[in-house]
Amino acid sequence: MKITVAGVGYVGLSIAILLAQKHDVTAITTTESKAEKLNQFISPIRDDEIERFFKETRDGKRKLNLHTTTDKESAYKNADLVIIAAPTNYDDVNHFFDTSAVEDAIEWTLKVNPDVLMVIKSTIPVGYSESVREKYGVKNIIFSPEFLRESKALYDMLHPSRIIVGCDDDQKEDAQMFVDLLLEGVRLEEKRSDSPKQDIPILIAPFTEVEASKLFQNTYLALRVSYFNELDTFAQTKGLNTNIIIDCVCMDPRIGGHYNNPSFGYGGYCLPKDTKQLLANCKDVPQALIEAIVNSNAVRKEFIADQIISNNPKTVGIYRLIMKSNSDNFRASAIQDVIKMIKAEGIKIIIYEPILDDGSEFLKSEVVNDLDIFKRESDIILANRFDQDILGDVADKVYTRDIFGRD
Repeated sequence: MKITVAGVGYVGLSIAILLAQKHDVTAITTTESKAEKLNQFISPIRDDEIERFFKETRDGKRKLNLHTTTDKESAYKNADLVIIAAPTNYDDVNHFFDTSAVEDAIEWTLKVNPDVLMVIKSTIPVGYSESVREKYGVKNIIFSPEFLRESKALYDMLHPSRIIVGCDDDQKEDAQMFVDLLLEGVRLEEKRSDSPKQDIPILIAPFTEVEASKLFQNTYLALRVSYFNELDTFAQTKGLNTNIIIDCVCMDPRIGGHYNNPSFGYGGYCLPKDTKQLLANCKDVPQALIEAIVNSNAVRKEFIADQIISNNPKTVGIYRLIMKSNSDNFRASAIQDVIKMIKAEGIKIIIYEPILDDGSEFLKSEVVNDLDIFKRESDIILANRFDQDILGDVADKVYTRDIFGRD
């Protein structure tokens, strides 16, 4: 098949690579420099498996039928299947989910290849698939949510916890064809690596229920982050040991020991926008919990900022803006709001972030990537995730809530 993938972020690039093991895949980006990098099999994002696949391809040990372009017309026109993994985001100002990039991909496809099947992999509002089919008067659009972690996207694509596709009754064959494509990519890598066959749950269900399930799943994860953050806030306020409380709580097998490491708040590509979108979808629905989850994240960041401000530091150092270790993403990271609150009190901020240029500015604060200078000038160092190798010698300066040393 000739498959076109719109978007080369975590979702788009990982699914493009999965399918390019056998099929001819064209990925679309709006950035020429990114296309050039990808055509040399150099990853623009941090992801161990993507980087491994690309290195093996450059070394001639693996073949990927993958080409990246900025030419939308030719990419969509020649496709037997279009997968839309374009970015979406929740607009806090106007209170709506921005799906313009998804609609751009749909409109280009309908313009040059109107009968081809389109699979939306982007996160979308509840009711979007049905509404967009009505808007354009078509039925050849189905939806399949992604369940990928930042920096582990291709690994999760190769080891899916489940595959879910949303469609109506007329599109079940198309949905099954897409499921089979994903499974084919998984099985090819299993065979190549001589790994055991995975038992992967499959569900094909109506559009709107699948859309709702994605938002509720991410909101549950946000709830869990917020729960353990509030537990940690309680422990700090009462002078108790957070670690002991969490260990005791998580001994209950119904709770378990996952997603329980305190942080400065949830952030990244998915949880902030998905929780807010679900809350917007609940506008006319009796609820209290969803709104509380969104508010809890804001309260946590205020608590962290207050903890720092109360020590009256002259200079606060921020160790990394990224949300997770081994990542290059700091979109909507909690530390950014904490920075703004601290700066509002007239306290100087310096930032250690190797992804940014030394001497540049972020949020009107200087980036200082000379570690010796950064450590020396910081009265307190905020670290959402603690790195013993880098910060161990100044541990007495570090404020972190990283109890377990993991994401």
